[in-house]
Amino acid sequence: MDTIFLQGFQAKTLIGIYPWEKKIAQTIELNLEIALPTNRACFTDNLEDSLDYSLIVKRINDTLATKHFCLLEALAEHIAQIVLIEFNSPWVKVSVAKLDIIQGVKKLGICIERKSTLYQLTPSPA
Repeated sequence: MDTIFLQGFQAKTLIGIYPWEKKIAQTIELNLEIALPTNRACFTDNLEDSLDYSLIVKRINDTLATKHFCLLEALAEHIAQIVLIEFNSPWVKVSVAKLDIIQGVKKLGICIERKSTLYQLTPSPA
């Protein structure tokens, strides 16, 4: 399985359960590992056979700008479903962290992995 990754993706968004968190955007950090539907791009060197990183980033930024999530878990799940459904990935790992939100803690967050129900990931025959 071939994967692409986005690391250290920082953005401001409304996230949290407290009243101030519903009004003041916080910086979050996202890290994603995204399985490619095929390994065709390795041989064709053609973007059409891969996933366009810029479209994924744009779609996530659009979500962060328009939606409020109470929990990091819900945000991570939403992003995972975008990648699986809209970008046709068979598997995704999403980490979401709030930065410097608790004194003495640099990051706190959640990491989830999800599989698409459209794919059955099996090892290649030897």
